Amino acid sequence: MAYDDLRSLLRALEREGDLKRIKAEVDPYLEVGEIVDRVQKSGGPALLFENVRGSAMPLAMNVFGTDRRLLKALGLKSYDEISAKIGGLLKPELPHGFVGVREAFGKLGAMTHVPPRKVKEAPVQEVVLTGDDVDLEKLPALFTWPKDGGSFFNLGLTHTKHPENGIRNLGLYRLQRHDKRTIGMHWQIHKDSRNHYQVAARRGERLPVAIAFGAPPAVTYASTAPLPEDIDEYMFAGFLQGKRIEMVDCKTVPLQVPAQAEVVLEGWLEPGEMLPEGPFGDHTGFYTPQEPFPALTIDCVTMRRRPLLQSIVVGRPPTEDGPLGRATERFFLPLLKIIVPDIVDYHLPESGGFHNCAIVSIEKKYPKHAQKVMHAIWGAHMMSLTKLIVIVDADCDVRNMHEVSWRALGNTDYARDLTVVEGPVDHLDHASYQQFWGGKAGIDATRKWPEEGYTRDGGWPDMVESDPSTAALVDRRWKEYGL
Repeated sequence: MAYDDLRSLLRALEREGDLKRIKAEVDPYLEVGEIVDRVQKSGGPALLFENVRGSAMPLAMNVFGTDRRLLKALGLKSYDEISAKIGGLLKPELPHGFVGVREAFGKLGAMTHVPPRKVKEAPVQEVVLTGDDVDLEKLPALFTWPKDGGSFFNLGLTHTKHPENGIRNLGLYRLQRHDKRTIGMHWQIHKDSRNHYQVAARRGERLPVAIAFGAPPAVTYASTAPLPEDIDEYMFAGFLQGKRIEMVDCKTVPLQVPAQAEVVLEGWLEPGEMLPEGPFGDHTGFYTPQEPFPALTIDCVTMRRRPLLQSIVVGRPPTEDGPLGRATERFFLPLLKIIVPDIVDYHLPESGGFHNCAIVSIEKKYPKHAQKVMHAIWGAHMMSLTKLIVIVDADCDVRNMHEVSWRALGNTDYARDLTVVEGPVDHLDHASYQQFWGGKAGIDATRKWPEEGYTRDGGWPDMVESDPSTAALVDRRWKEYGL
């Protein structure tokens, strides 16, 4: 099973020598970010900063910075374990489209260990601060990169609910600390919480918001998962954890938060309350510009008696986003296959921010099959933001970038095999000449058929391969060669 709370995970990592306590005083202005970025990029341990300047609260960093640690946090040996479980939910009905995805996840409700469980008392409410006692400057927010517009909380799990249908959303958005009681809500144009805010503003209502830090690992991961709007992240978290997530009513807003979290911020977002947010050195590896975003006034802070805060550093990859993105890639392959059943496998390179590029393998069955798959992916939920799709044959390992590059560079006649379209792109995309939409490309790197116009003498050439019997002979004699 996954760990029930952050603390138990940190204790286990420390026992295994995979957590380092930093007792020296560190500055949240640039210094912490520089330390974490170096340790993460070198594959180093999780870090617990016990003496952060300006705060009495320890700061846990790089907790999910390796695949090993994220898998351990979720109680898994490999990401494919959850892929197999999700795939099991989809049989024997073999549903199609988004309706099928919802029906499949609807089966989770029948599992007694999946739906969240409400409790009356919670560790996260051992201390309750309201009014003038609220002071966000006592929490260790990070000023990570030199041109950032301020200090940010980078791992706050934001809870909202739709003002009309009451559907809850859990999302992970960066949060700029404007002052002692105000934070900027950087929810982007394609995010569900932004939609909740817009609906509330249209109705002339304020929106309740709760932000949790240091939640159980399965909850933290679920907040990053690109689930359809009407699939509850807490049900998915229970599915991952193998145990119901305990939740408690907030003190001042009509929302529920994880009982085992470390810190929770509660507040009401007034319609039209906006402040400049950013710039920020984001997971794209570039600064995103300053823009107006909703400004949330915090009315209440609840926490454990001796709380700690969890955060991450993002920037030029690789970063802690890497393991989280790889988990999503593997977990959601069965669901993507429902929407686009032609897919054999796919890979979202971390260097592309997990949304700029998708490498997809197919078992080609008819002319221009690759182009059909490209357009299907561009119509598949958040995959619609993908800027480059490379289609390869099923015998290509989509995670072997040398193999993929060899196919894409050698198998392509760009006058015929390159598809260029326009469509939505990620809010943070800086390369599009206008915000929110831009050009996209699809590369057909599959073997070409005569029916597709490839009519050269001899047809498509065979790839160079070793003689099987000679390869077997060399295998048997390898030690004799002294190599």
